[in-house]
Amino acid sequence: MLIRLFRALSVTLCHHPWPGANEASPRLLCTAAQQKSGQGSEEDQHAEQSAAEKGLAEEKGQLEDQLKEVTDKYKRALADTENLRTRSQKMVEDSKLYGIQRLCKDLLEVADILEKATESVPSEEVSSQKNPHLKNLYDGLVMTDKQMQKVFAKHGLVKLNPDGGQKFDPYEHEALFHAPVEGKEPGTVAVVTKVGYKLHGRTLRPALVGVAKAP
Repeated sequence: MLIRLFRALSVTLCHHPWPGANEASPRLLCTAAQQKSGQGSEEDQHAEQSAAEKGLAEEKGQLEDQLKEVTDKYKRALADTENLRTRSQKMVEDSKLYGIQRLCKDLLEVADILEKATESVPSEEVSSQKNPHLKNLYDGLVMTDKQMQKVFAKHGLVKLNPDGGQKFDPYEHEALFHAPVEGKEPGTVAVVTKVGYKLHGRTLRPALVGVAKAP
């Protein structure tokens, strides 16, 4: 406000000097006033420029913070979407692989019956000369059992029949009893009472076994 008043007074003195005054004095005063006014204008411009730069810097900082926040949200949303896609894909694949496990469990009972039927026939009775009808029936059961095992293997279902002396595995075996067995190390499978099955590497039915223990 004072600067503006000083400018107005200087302009008035430059154009209308007072009577009797030295002509050089108003001119000098006018020149000084103009220089002072120019300095004040430069200071104002510098102050306005500094204020504008400060405002732009603050606005830039706010925009950078907003950009960072939006970028983080986008990355999290992208990661969540990818995880959801991966889980969905795995569920679809598992459904294709293990969707038949209920049917397989039902067919295992049929496979057990065929296996018991072939095992129950004494080998000395299976002779075409002695009993040809029994021989034909036995051969038919054996062929049926082999064909069923081929169908099982085609769909990823394999028999789980641990050999004697194999280490007991709770993920594949179910212990029916523990007993000391001569010639068997403790903690190993001593006898298999019922074979198990795996479906694509996953235990569908554990093998029922007896486990040897220390005497």
